[in-house]
Amino acid sequence: MRCAVVRFPGSNCDQDCYRVLREACDTDYVWHKETSVAAYDLIVLPGGFSYGDYLRCGAIARFSPVMRSVIEEAGKGKLVLGICNGFQILCEARLLPGALIRNASLHFICRRVTVRVENMDTPFTNAGTTGALLELPIAHGEGNYFADEETLRSLDRHRQVLLRYADAAGRASAEANPNGSARNIAGVCNRRRNVFGLMPHPERASDPRLGSVDGKVIFESILQNG
Repeated sequence: MRCAVVRFPGSNCDQDCYRVLREACDTDYVWHKETSVAAYDLIVLPGGFSYGDYLRCGAIARFSPVMRSVIEEAGKGKLVLGICNGFQILCEARLLPGALIRNASLHFICRRVTVRVENMDTPFTNAGTTGALLELPIAHGEGNYFADEETLRSLDRHRQVLLRYADAAGRASAEANPNGSARNIAGVCNRRRNVFGLMPHPERASDPRLGSVDGKVIFESILQNG
């Protein structure tokens, strides 16, 4: 498997993603001005503050030259992973439904949260089990997932919600929801299940020295497809 980690002006989690992936596969950085990612099997849009989050998160990055190819390759079935700001970019590019808006608290949140795996039958979660709880860090000011009721019902019906914020007992309660996301949604995939966006950072929980290796479930799942 060949992996591309796309770097936008303002990306700051690109090195973390690169480090996790390069231990298991051939991984390259791809600058946002490149025009093709056709050579890669996995395309990762990392976290950060692309273009300084001007206008709104991901709105300018969506028009970077590389995104035309990302959209094309996603249409061909290539795996695309968007983490935090990458999730925001995928929503702006309409590769995923919904939008990420300001946290309900209107404050930036940086802490560990618990998420529940809702569906293991995807290339991004098949190394885990449905109902498993993962401890992952979040760091965002605009992580509040929003979609209209029809879209939310469709996401549930087609099992596109892959992660939900939950408490230690696995309950998707209001108290366990750090940002106000609709239905405690922490990550969704497209209907075809080859594009996945999530707000928590699995790359920051993939080494024992970071206090958790729960994030490796996401990367191990992906690499099993290679």
